[in-house]
Amino acid sequence: MKLLILTQYYPPEVGAPQNRLSDLAKRLTALGVEVTVLTALPNYPQMKIHSAYRGKWTFREKNDGIAILRSWIYVSPRRNVFHRLLNYFSFVFSSVLTGIFRLGRQDYILVESPPLFLGISGYLLKVFKRSRLIFNVSDLWPESAEKLNIVRSRFFLGISYRLEAFLYRHSFIVSGQTMGICDNISARFPEVTTYWLPNGVDPEGFDPVLDGSDRRKMLGLGNDDFVVMYAGILGYAQGLSTMISAAAMLQDEKNIRFLILGSGPEKGKLIAEASEKSPVNVIFPPSVSKSEIPEMLAAVDAVYVPLKKLDIFLGAIPSKIFEGLAMARPLILGVEGEAKRLFIDEGKAGIFVEPENSAQLAIAVKTLLDNRELGRQMGRNGRKFVLEKFDRRIIAEQFFKFIKEKEGSLL
Repeated sequence: MKLLILTQYYPPEVGAPQNRLSDLAKRLTALGVEVTVLTALPNYPQMKIHSAYRGKWTFREKNDGIAILRSWIYVSPRRNVFHRLLNYFSFVFSSVLTGIFRLGRQDYILVESPPLFLGISGYLLKVFKRSRLIFNVSDLWPESAEKLNIVRSRFFLGISYRLEAFLYRHSFIVSGQTMGICDNISARFPEVTTYWLPNGVDPEGFDPVLDGSDRRKMLGLGNDDFVVMYAGILGYAQGLSTMISAAAMLQDEKNIRFLILGSGPEKGKLIAEASEKSPVNVIFPPSVSKSEIPEMLAAVDAVYVPLKKLDIFLGAIPSKIFEGLAMARPLILGVEGEAKRLFIDEGKAGIFVEPENSAQLAIAVKTLLDNRELGRQMGRNGRKFVLEKFDRRIIAEQFFKFIKEKEGSLL
């Protein structure tokens, strides 16, 4: 079986889709699949082409036994709608040309969405390469863009919804990162075959007994400090002002510290807000590489995972949940719906707080501070739960089996 993974984001970039897709590529390769990745010249999140790839139109390399073909993309630090669209469509254009002229026939093309527009490239390559399309949805776009008021143009939204429907209906399989995504698609397009392809964790990459004391010293944290960390994109959807407001409420608790780790469009605003409201107990550490994440997690006492209080997020499962729980750190979850049912109600892995409710967040932090054994037990529960339910090796094996079974049903 030959499988092309078409994605705008891939290592050496750091991020949730990069980690998830590179792991899936390695595991499918181990199962005997001939995997090729067609991706952009690395640039995210700095929005600058990495130095080793500058001045290239295409770049071919091999990592972990996987052939990677990169093509040109327009990048700009400006984040307005016009420049974002140039960014997306430049890769649509270059990936079509690169795929047509530099890749052989493929049995399957797995397209990562968002960006939804990459589905145009995926569909055209499906036609040229006589392949079957697997459309992998990690965020319901354009629905989420509409609900978050990121896109307000009714004309543009209408085109995007029609493109979404076209791509779903021309896909062999539409895979969704959460059950909520799959349910949403199945309700609107009952004729489409959907498959739950969740994120997960590599158990070998996270050891709960890892010593984080050196990292704590580097961050200026004391041995008795109770440290709560958010690690991920600093964007509008996360509602991280809630974390800063909770920190302000807890300023009298001298040994509570909040770490906000990551990059994104809201970072400057959050730093200014923290400087005004809570300059003492909120820390913005420097960005770290993927390999340093386990040590960062070892250095903290709890992990906070939030999203804004919007219906669109009822089916969301932020990827940062898995790594924190794999390191046996208790979860403070500010996400309603599917994530709460899985990790709080079923997994008993932490404390749920209402999204965007800073008072509840402050109470949850104080609860874990005052009862550290409760947090340790939640951490143990969480690690056991994710290793049983979300082991990436098992996820890849089940996905491979599903593709083969569906292929067989058509013969």
